[in-house]
Amino acid sequence: MRNPASGLAVVEHLVGLPVADVERNLILATLRDIGADRTSAASMTGIAIRTLPNNMRAYAAQGCEMPDSGQAAH
Repeated sequence: MRNPASGLAVVEHLVGLPVADVERNLILATLRDIGADRTSAASMTGIAIRTLPNNMRAYAAQGCEMPDSGQAAH
């Protein structure tokens, strides 16, 4: 788990960005990082497990590259 205090510096780079863009980038980065495990991604991001697939379909429709299952970025 990451140190929440270290995230404060990251927040400064997000100021002025649309929340929807930040949410999309956070979800996709989390999925890439943990090998597209949707249950873990939902838990880590605080997004309902029933909402995450809907978000993922919307991101795919927008042309976002979706992470492949089992291919964590570690």
